[in-house]
Amino acid sequence: MAYPPKGWWWLQISHNVPTVVVTPRSGAIVWSTVRCLVTGGAGFIGSNLVDVLIEHGHSVEVFDNLSTGSRDNLSHLDPGLLTVGSILDPVAIDAAVSRSDLVFHLAAAVGVKYIIDDPLGSIRTNVRGTEEVLDACLRHGAKVVLASTSEIYGRPTKFPISENDDRLLGPTTVSRWSYATSKGIDEHMALAMVPAGLRCSIVRYFNSYGPRLAANGYGSVVATFIGQAMTGAPLTVLGDGSQQRCFTYVGDTALGTYLAGVVDAGQGEPFNIGSQNEIDMATLARTVVDVTGSTSEIRFVSHAEKFGQGFEDPNRRVPDVTKAAQLLGFEAQVTLDQGIRRVIDWWRATRG
Repeated sequence: MAYPPKGWWWLQISHNVPTVVVTPRSGAIVWSTVRCLVTGGAGFIGSNLVDVLIEHGHSVEVFDNLSTGSRDNLSHLDPGLLTVGSILDPVAIDAAVSRSDLVFHLAAAVGVKYIIDDPLGSIRTNVRGTEEVLDACLRHGAKVVLASTSEIYGRPTKFPISENDDRLLGPTTVSRWSYATSKGIDEHMALAMVPAGLRCSIVRYFNSYGPRLAANGYGSVVATFIGQAMTGAPLTVLGDGSQQRCFTYVGDTALGTYLAGVVDAGQGEPFNIGSQNEIDMATLARTVVDVTGSTSEIRFVSHAEKFGQGFEDPNRRVPDVTKAAQLLGFEAQVTLDQGIRRVIDWWRATRG
């Protein structure tokens, strides 16, 4: 992972001492060792964020129900960091937040497949669970970084997409849009609590990928393609493969999340956290085949065959990251080719 972002420098003598962050715009911000809580910290992005926090000398507690996260993602760390529990349990989440100064709330129902298979459970997890976390943060005076998603933009018509652009969602009869709706409600709740004293910032992720993202990928096409290529299975491209996305290496995602928590200029603001380098799905599939040296064929399948009738897939999403660059000093550093090679190296190291 590249530290620092462009235009920044860090001073950290050792773990458990103050960390000084200096930016060209906002001057010096000094944080002593901070007690951090990461809900969903055994998951893909969460566990990578935990590594960033520890690297910067903060104490960390992970709160995860292990439904999609894994102990393996934290196996290189002290097992005492993990508390197994549900964000739907108000007593458990209140106790965890009470021990924290800064909460990174990443626990959520994620991935298109999970949302379609269990829309009601996903809505309850994302809305009720987030309400419990935010209420606890408000009670105990903890700052919170709420992890959101590019899905909340729905079917955008303006590019690149900036944080204050209109959202265009499909009908409620299409369960896919329940995820965007639930995360939108999460953001509304957080921002509505700011006048009451909640300190918060919001990060909207754009297609994060990298090590620790399982082959099922929670819907990640990069993980799915790499898993298929490494095992010789056909790479399944949905539709005609013309859909365009911007993929963000998880190290960059984790760093942007961290900055949203420690930079005061992020208070009360949503931020797009992503790369602006677009690629269509057919080209992505060919790139994965080339980089892995796989003999896998590329097979095109309909959205209906994969997800059933009525599934909608926006054709393009590209973020405007100007705000994150100006206020947080964030800029994605890892190219897609570099990131894919890192995932392949991780795959070979962990799976032979």
